[in-house]
Amino acid sequence: MSEQTEPLTPSEIVSSAKSAEGKLGELGAEHEGANDIRIDLFDGKMDTRHFKRVLETALLTSAEPLPVAELKKLSDVSLDTKQMETLLEELAQDWQERGVELTRVATGWRFRAKPEMQQFLDRLNPQKPPRYSRAVLETLAIIAYHQPVTRGDIEEIRGVAVSSQILKTLETRGWIEVVGTRDAPGKPELFATTKQLLDDLNLRALQELPSLQEIGNLLEQDSIEPQTALPQPVVLKPPVTETATE
Repeated sequence: MSEQTEPLTPSEIVSSAKSAEGKLGELGAEHEGANDIRIDLFDGKMDTRHFKRVLETALLTSAEPLPVAELKKLSDVSLDTKQMETLLEELAQDWQERGVELTRVATGWRFRAKPEMQQFLDRLNPQKPPRYSRAVLETLAIIAYHQPVTRGDIEEIRGVAVSSQILKTLETRGWIEVVGTRDAPGKPELFATTKQLLDDLNLRALQELPSLQEIGNLLEQDSIEPQTALPQPVVLKPPVTETATE
């Protein structure tokens, strides 16, 4: 025989409904919180979906990479570096299936066209890429892997004299700079690579440079275009166009 139960009163029905609604709300909040970063400030939550749109807009409209310190200024609440980088990594995942990607370089974060899209973009701007002489590329490689170095160091490694024009070309391109002088007769200048070089190569640090053997194999060619020898990223801004010869 089934157990007899008393029918619920109207007030009990309303109370049960409110209780169920409250539990569903808690479950929904937990699910929503999986995509939100909780902020202690004001004991509230950030609308991360909206904030990622803000980050996306700022990065797409910037001609240069934006560091985390600058991106923090876009937030209405306090974010630490780890929280900001988590949001940026999520945003990068959102763009994975598109022709443009969000990448991290030496000076910050930026959007760039994916390398496989370059052949199509070239149809809009069919300029030939700049060519750099073997001497320029060899000098750049020596500075990158042995920095800081003097002009004399470079000449000793290459076995030939280095013209001032070669160093000027690299300085004008923003790839090398003088970082000091050596405590030796004549106080020769010390050269090192810049963060601009890492940005142009789409690298975060010097440790990500290709091996010396790879560079050596590339330099064995008679004529090397920069995107072949030292691949430059395709960024959402007009590339610097210049021709450098020894």
